[in-house]
Amino acid sequence: MSDEEVLNNEDEQEENINNNNLPSIVKEFVSDYTGSIWDELLRQLTALIPRDSSGRGLTNIFSSGALESLVGNLISNASHEFFGVNSENGEIIGALAGNAMFNLGGENNSLSSIGKVVLDNIVSGKFKRECHSYVPLKCQPLYFYEERQKCLDENRLFEDPQFPANNSSIYYKKPPKSHIVWLRPAKIFANPRLIVNGKSRFDVRQGSLGNCWFLAAAATLAQRDELFYRVVPPDQSFTENYAGIFHFQFWRYGEWVDVVIDDRLPTVNGKLIYMSSQDGDECWGPLLEKAYAKLYGTYEHLDGGTTTEALEDFTGGLTEFYDLTSTDKTMILAMIMKGMQMGSLFACSIDPDPREKEAQLANGLVRGHAYSVTGVHTVETDKEKVALLRIRNPWGDTEWNGDWSDKSSLWEQVDQEQREKMEFRIKEDGEFWMCLDDFMAQFANLDCCNLSADVMHEITEMTEIEVMEKQSKQWIQKSADGEWCSRKGTAGGCSNNENTFCTNPQYETYFRATSPSSNDKCTVIAAVFQKYRRNQLHRGLDMLQIGLSVYKMSGPNEKVTAEMMKTHAPIASTKLFVDYREAVVRFTVPPGYYVIVPCTFEPNHDAEFLLRTFSNVEFDKTRLRRR
Repeated sequence: MSDEEVLNNEDEQEENINNNNLPSIVKEFVSDYTGSIWDELLRQLTALIPRDSSGRGLTNIFSSGALESLVGNLISNASHEFFGVNSENGEIIGALAGNAMFNLGGENNSLSSIGKVVLDNIVSGKFKRECHSYVPLKCQPLYFYEERQKCLDENRLFEDPQFPANNSSIYYKKPPKSHIVWLRPAKIFANPRLIVNGKSRFDVRQGSLGNCWFLAAAATLAQRDELFYRVVPPDQSFTENYAGIFHFQFWRYGEWVDVVIDDRLPTVNGKLIYMSSQDGDECWGPLLEKAYAKLYGTYEHLDGGTTTEALEDFTGGLTEFYDLTSTDKTMILAMIMKGMQMGSLFACSIDPDPREKEAQLANGLVRGHAYSVTGVHTVETDKEKVALLRIRNPWGDTEWNGDWSDKSSLWEQVDQEQREKMEFRIKEDGEFWMCLDDFMAQFANLDCCNLSADVMHEITEMTEIEVMEKQSKQWIQKSADGEWCSRKGTAGGCSNNENTFCTNPQYETYFRATSPSSNDKCTVIAAVFQKYRRNQLHRGLDMLQIGLSVYKMSGPNEKVTAEMMKTHAPIASTKLFVDYREAVVRFTVPPGYYVIVPCTFEPNHDAEFLLRTFSNVEFDKTRLRRR
């Protein structure tokens, strides 16, 4: 960048501050600062990095992967007493060799430390999550443990009556080109395995279905065992108590549901036609995909979507998507800083090459492949202070080889003491540093998955690690169900429709500062989520264009009116209405009363929705209320 460009850029930044045009997440860190926004962000970042960060910079217990080592210490120090599981190999004590009963091949799961502790807590009854059985329309509920025991008692393999092994489970509109034969994994592989602890966990391969969005989310899920085992319970395998039945758990419209399936998978010429594992006989991927297809109706219902959809269904978090090609780097850095403070997870990717799957570039990065951001740091060089991101390739190798990579000469400009504090080392382990400018130039997409305090409480119950002590800041979540109904006069459309907009459901809440450190600012993420639309694709009901607006109110029990709209603009609103499942806005505001108005773009469009709000400060004690 030339000197003239630098000056112009700084002038533009100062003008943005004076005009109040900065994104609210950036304002939270720079406040009323009138100098260089970038320099102030770096100063704030440096101040936020804890002295005991072990070289990772600003991170959190989830992004850093620290939970695995903490659980490993529980086992090695005998702090966790195993009751139902062999601590060495993770096998369930007293389990039946179900595959032998049915003369089928199979191998035991290979579990991580987290997997072993979670499994033992499930088997011993220490941990039992609140999860409802998923019941499709006009079906009777299936309860996994009851159905599995029935099958073992009757010496038969389970067949799912809700999702039969025929074309009605494959498609609703476009039939497959080839004849499909449904086979159990033991008829496809000599010794199928459900879970393998290691590199192959990340090697999910797409089949003939257009669901790369689902695979990207699955690859991200697989990087975090504390989240993976919430979706893929480890109390099932192709050996222990095997009866051809499996279950997977998904977040669905505000609650967790348990989806029970049989293990018959669609094949052509003896090979899986949809999701598979690079390792071949590892089967959590194709079975997870089948359960997800059942959740939404058929495999064809999964054709086309966004990674954020699946990430939310896997975590119960609130996910934001950022297009790095059109987002300012100050906003990205500020958002990562805030997310690391709050326990959020970050995944990034480069757009795939349509001609080659996971094409490796000359710079070492891989297209169409999910990476995770594990930390953010600053370094002082001879010339400037630089923001560095720590990136992880889940393969455990194949790293970036440009500036600030392991072998980059730029590290010679950093004094030895700081390099030692950052634990800088040359090692082909899949983790590498990258400056923010290169990150913005090379990667195309960034997903931020914000986890609520409820998620952290459950992970504590699963793993016996006091997550809240390690992650002192968490998102506080509240939600409310609602509907746009033209018959009831509550489908008013967006604010372009001046006469009807205020008839949309309105929700009031009160944000309050809880400590002086908050600087009297509340960071809020509000999202409106349209229900049941993917399930109804076969009826021709596509996603609606949805959005929301947020208004500052002078006190309680006030409603947004057409008269008020003439003089009061929303403090935050959807900039572009798109036909995604969810619309999200992030804003920073002083404490006070606010009204959120979710809407469709056009009036008289009927749909049910879920309104969720995440905040870094306490809400008023009352639930979000419909006005």
